[in-house]
Amino acid sequence: MAFSFNKLVGVVPTTIFNVSTLNSLYLQNVQLQNLEELLLWGNNFSGTIPSFIFNASKLSRLELQMNSFYGFIPNTFGNLRNLNRLGLNDNYLTSSTPKLNFLSSLSNCKYLKYFSFSNNSLDGILPRAIGNLSQSMEIFWMHSCNISGGIPEEISNLTNLIAIYLGGNKLNGSIPIALGKLQKLQLLNLEYNQLEGSIPDDLCRLAALFQLDLGSNKLSGFVPASFGNLTNLRSLHLGSNQITSIPSTLLNLKDILYLNLSSNFFTGPLPLEIGNLKVLIKIDLSMNNFSGVIPITIGYLKDLQYLFLEYNRLQGSIPDSIGDLINLKSLDLSNNNLSGIIPISLEKLLDLKDINVSFNKLEGEIPREGSFRNFLAESFKGNELLCGMPNLQVPPCRTRIHHTSRKNGLLIGIRRLTYLELFQATNGFSENNLIDRGGIGYVYKRRIHYGMEVAVKVFDLQYREAFKNFDIECDMMKHIRHRNLIKIISSCSNDDFKADFGMAKPLLKEDQSLIQTQTLATIGYMAPEYGREGRVSTNGDVYSFGIMLIETFTRKKPTDEIFSGEMTLKHWVNDLLPISVMKVVDAHLLSQEDKHFVIKGQCVSFVFNLAMKCTVESPEERVNAKEI
Repeated sequence: MAFSFNKLVGVVPTTIFNVSTLNSLYLQNVQLQNLEELLLWGNNFSGTIPSFIFNASKLSRLELQMNSFYGFIPNTFGNLRNLNRLGLNDNYLTSSTPKLNFLSSLSNCKYLKYFSFSNNSLDGILPRAIGNLSQSMEIFWMHSCNISGGIPEEISNLTNLIAIYLGGNKLNGSIPIALGKLQKLQLLNLEYNQLEGSIPDDLCRLAALFQLDLGSNKLSGFVPASFGNLTNLRSLHLGSNQITSIPSTLLNLKDILYLNLSSNFFTGPLPLEIGNLKVLIKIDLSMNNFSGVIPITIGYLKDLQYLFLEYNRLQGSIPDSIGDLINLKSLDLSNNNLSGIIPISLEKLLDLKDINVSFNKLEGEIPREGSFRNFLAESFKGNELLCGMPNLQVPPCRTRIHHTSRKNGLLIGIRRLTYLELFQATNGFSENNLIDRGGIGYVYKRRIHYGMEVAVKVFDLQYREAFKNFDIECDMMKHIRHRNLIKIISSCSNDDFKADFGMAKPLLKEDQSLIQTQTLATIGYMAPEYGREGRVSTNGDVYSFGIMLIETFTRKKPTDEIFSGEMTLKHWVNDLLPISVMKVVDAHLLSQEDKHFVIKGQCVSFVFNLAMKCTVESPEERVNAKEI
């Protein structure tokens, strides 16, 4: 359909757009001198931006977003001097130069309040000329435009800005302190970039700030204490950075709704004052190094819908008060050191759709009512003493697991087994069930008659220190709780043997025993004090654990040929780690092409930092075994 070179006047009939078979519409030599608004967004228009648009001198609103326009963004937008709102986002537009010259042309649009170029691959850097844009500018939206370089300080000239969206780019350098001049700013989104350095105190001058997104960068240092003065803040996202410290003043933000501090380097206990944040809807503190117990004041957060505390070092029991979070939809406490039972109070959480308490040290019966009817085995795996329904892949709760105080302090959850039962369970201590042997005995793996998988250690009485070793190991193991260490659950003795057995795959070999009368440690793994003095302690075990971590994540052994003389595996990692974790990590574990490279990199860095703390030369300065 063509109407070219005519003298048509009046209104274009709306029915023309109902012709479903229409493929092309030509309105050549269109004159739009009186046009004030042109809204074509949300269609599938393609081609370059029509040149006739720039003849519409009275145009104040141009909405071309969410189409398939392509080609260069014209530098002639400056002709539209009455332009108030410009939407070009979600197209296939590019810039003719890396300097994004079309932005400079917009400086002629003195009434421009809003523009959006998001989700176009502009492939350039922000020019200092953005400081010359309209003083009326309120919304600056250039999210996911493949922009690199730094953020020009001149952006602070736009003193009427309400929102800045620059996330999802490749911006680097530090956050300009000049942003603190934007007193009207309510939203600042700089997430998913490569910004470095600390968070400037000057951001605390943004009294009107409602939402601050700085996640997924390379920010370090601490959160400024003056953040507690941002009383209008409702959403704070600092996740996936390298920040080490949170001020207590952050808990003054009693009206905050969303708080994400995940994947950083925070340590220490969760404060009781967390209960002050009574209107929180979502809190994510996962993948840090928080320790101590979950405060019971968490139950004060009656509006909370999402609680994520996974991958920390939290211990103690799950507070009953979590059952008071009646709006909770998702709960993740996995990969901590939590113990005790799963509180029956959680059955009251009828809106709970997801729960994950896997890889802790929980015990007892898994609740059956409420939302627990719908949960799968994945939510509870890695807790060896849990029991419940068969569909949850845990043993049935035939007897209630309890703690019994006995003279030798062993943890007893089942009755003592007889020699005959052990003999039958291992097929007469058959070689087929042998999983390890050492200098003082053997370890067998077997499933006993009520479904529990155990490891049975049989001591060789020809070894004169066997009984002493047995007592030492039992005394040590009753004080240790770790997902990768066996748990002593019973013992049996008669004239033929003495055995102890646990519920997980044995981690320590016999030749790593605490007996001092023979050299049992492996070269490369033994602590320096053991080699020099024969001194044995839990600090030495911590050292060996650190070497094992390094070996696992570098895919190198301390006995490899490249390590000789003063150059050990530990020294090699210690020298290269400050340069980049990529210098030491096994390439199969971490690649810069990985979709989750930043998060995985932080996890690997955390592991190597822990390994370095474990392998400090002085035993007294090593991290305590209880803190691992």
